[in-house]
Amino acid sequence: MPEEKMENSRGPDSDLLITARGLRGKQSVRATFRLPEHIIRLLSDVAAQLGLKQKSLFDQLVEDKEILRRVVDNVDHLAATKDERRPKTFVLSRRSLDVLDSVARQQNIPRDRLVEISIQRLLPVLNDEQERHSRRKLICQEMENLLVKSHALMQQTNQLLGEEDKTFALIEQVASLCQENTMALKAIIERGQSIEVFCEEQKNRKK
Repeated sequence: MPEEKMENSRGPDSDLLITARGLRGKQSVRATFRLPEHIIRLLSDVAAQLGLKQKSLFDQLVEDKEILRRVVDNVDHLAATKDERRPKTFVLSRRSLDVLDSVARQQNIPRDRLVEISIQRLLPVLNDEQERHSRRKLICQEMENLLVKSHALMQQTNQLLGEEDKTFALIEQVASLCQENTMALKAIIERGQSIEVFCEEQKNRKK
């Protein structure tokens, strides 16, 4: 077939060729898996924290067949889990779904369990983000202290020089910028609250 010839040609510009098979592999499809609730939330929380679409994150986890095989080899994939499962439909690329099906057959592992193992790879990312979240909260406290001081300095400048003095305008700009950035940091921290809750629940699950 012409398509096969294009894919098998190894000329200097072979990487520039576009094939119908390659394009079909990027199509978005829907697939439903039965997963524990905390696994579903893990994917959702990490995607939200990193500002990624769940589809993009899901594809990154499962689109490489060799990595997926190694992931399966490094865990006890036949171990039974006591967690209740529920069906969850994901959007992913056709290529990712084909890879999941292929590895599940080759490694003799249920596809749902393969997806669960793949998403569990995000736990170190989540833990790292949780640590960063805690540090952001400390920095936010310092910024709030700075905001209070900037407003106090603005009042003091007003008393000493008056609002018409250029110095007051400069201090007012500093206070305004400090307030704006403090609000922006609080928004980032608010987005990370779900990670804090998830990590706390994980600790309780292990007790």
